[in-house]
Amino acid sequence: MTLDDWGQLQDILRASVGKNNYTNWIGPLSFVGAKNGVASFSVPTNFLGNYVSQNFGDMIVYQAQQAGHDIQRVHFAVLKANPADTSKQHAAIAPKPDTHTPAQKFSRIPDSLAGAPLDKRFTFDTFVVGKPNELAHAAARRVAEGGPVTFNPLFLYGGVGLGKTHLMHAIAHELQSARPDLKVLYLSAEQFMYRFVQALRERKMMDFKSLFRAVDVLMVDDVQFIGGKDSTQEEFFHTFNALVDQNKQIIISADRAPGEIKGLEDRIKSRLQCGLVVDLHPTDYELRLGILQSKVEIQKAQYPGLHIDEGIIEFLAHRISTNVRVLEGALTRLFAFASLVGREITMDLTVDCLSDVLRASERKITVEEIQRRVSEHYNIRLSELIGPKRVRNFARPRQVAMYLCKQLTSRSLPEIGRRFGGRDHTTVMHGVKRIEELKIQDGQIAEDIEMLRRALEE
Repeated sequence: MTLDDWGQLQDILRASVGKNNYTNWIGPLSFVGAKNGVASFSVPTNFLGNYVSQNFGDMIVYQAQQAGHDIQRVHFAVLKANPADTSKQHAAIAPKPDTHTPAQKFSRIPDSLAGAPLDKRFTFDTFVVGKPNELAHAAARRVAEGGPVTFNPLFLYGGVGLGKTHLMHAIAHELQSARPDLKVLYLSAEQFMYRFVQALRERKMMDFKSLFRAVDVLMVDDVQFIGGKDSTQEEFFHTFNALVDQNKQIIISADRAPGEIKGLEDRIKSRLQCGLVVDLHPTDYELRLGILQSKVEIQKAQYPGLHIDEGIIEFLAHRISTNVRVLEGALTRLFAFASLVGREITMDLTVDCLSDVLRASERKITVEEIQRRVSEHYNIRLSELIGPKRVRNFARPRQVAMYLCKQLTSRSLPEIGRRFGGRDHTTVMHGVKRIEELKIQDGQIAEDIEMLRRALEE
């Protein structure tokens, strides 16, 4: 297998493992050579090599064999650099990291603690701010200034593709530029868990503890994945406490609020809630439009002279509403397709090119979205809407929300009850029936229901 062969395999692997996995894990590999059925790669850190070996090693071997190469296994090691003869850097692979090799630039910490690679596209300059994410953006900006810790931790949560990881990377980039003296570590919860298990297996827990407690800023992405992992939670809890006691900044992200993460110990939930918890709401039309407008300028620079008809951007912003990543991917595909077939981007071409995306992105209303809309409409807190109080000011909006959940979602009555503070399905049934009666008797209730329905279905 040659370097050119590896280049072809990379394209296949990118399609197999997905863009994010490829960027984080396969991209950093440097092919060194193949001999006696072993493909050798240099890696920036032992951790990355171990992770790729365990999670993608078999796939690399399989794809290499499918391409006709006699590869039976893969070998990863940190490249030993020879300062006196850098032209021969790729001639050998060292079994252990060279202590003179500098750390990854962004982390400013030893290679043994290097975290996940940062995406250079994810900066504050490329983050489009709108009402659904303005608080999260402002909080992230404040932390990125690197000044005194004002809220610890900063906990960002929201659904897929709403900008959590983008903000995490932007903070790390900003700290790298403004405060190069700080030791910043960004990694996923899965990486933290893997590093912990590895330290246990190799009996290096003291090294693990001392290294993680040496950082100035710890950033852990997708913390929901440690739910149910008792030993990992225990170590995460102690690491968290040690850093807070030293007044070190912690930034956490998850797909849901701390109290809603299943399998997470109460003491950790309490700790995560003691700082600033910020929800990144689903994007509204104006924010999606702003994101598309900024991305169109990038696409036009890549495909100069390619015309896009008026109304296309507005159409996409309206139709693809669930996920910003899907929205951006659709635009990228659209420009690439139009360039390949040599046609302008018209509405007909857009519908043909993105038919599968448009079908998959048909409006899906969630219970959480209904609860938020109803609480805003009646000017009450979300906690009051789903809380235990039965006073009329809260009970009637609660019944309205339950009714809309029954009408606009596919959730069962027991599921809806659980989303409203763990109520029984009979309570939901009573609430739905009561609103059906009031719609006939009370014109205001009927008007509220119709107004909320239109707002949710827009």
